[in-house]
Amino acid sequence: MKKTTSSGYFLGFPLLNVLILITAIALMVCLGYGLNSWLRGEENIRWVAPDPGCDLHAATCHASLGDAGFTFSVDADGAIEALTALPLEVKVEGVEASQVSVEFVGRDMEMGLHRFTLVATAPGHFNGQGQVGLCTQRVMPWRARVILSTPEGKIGSWFDFDVTRS
Repeated sequence: MKKTTSSGYFLGFPLLNVLILITAIALMVCLGYGLNSWLRGEENIRWVAPDPGCDLHAATCHASLGDAGFTFSVDADGAIEALTALPLEVKVEGVEASQVSVEFVGRDMEMGLHRFTLVATAPGHFNGQGQVGLCTQRVMPWRARVILSTPEGKIGSWFDFDVTRS
């Protein structure tokens, strides 16, 4: 026999409360995913594949945009390390870019928003600083996403690299 209160409700943990809780959690996850995408502004970016064989730890990387392109380099004095200020440089050729931003995104796990807007130092040259976050994994796979704002819209490319925890 189930015990009821004076108002007629059953004592205990009713199934309806569990379903409401599950629905609220699902809605919060969907809202978080939508806000994350909206904050990143990814909906109108034309992505182009980077040239293969790039090692950001050691060299400048390139992405071709047809007759145009851009290079991306991280001046890390050897290895890119977490929580270290990283000088970033983007050189754009053949297309007019009004703004350049670099995002560091975890490839295997969500690491939060690490977006850095670079400053135009000369026509087609953009410089700034950024940093990658600290991770509990011994080797954290990251992706640097470079996004150019052009008169034709946003164009982006990505460059993968790993950070080894010291």
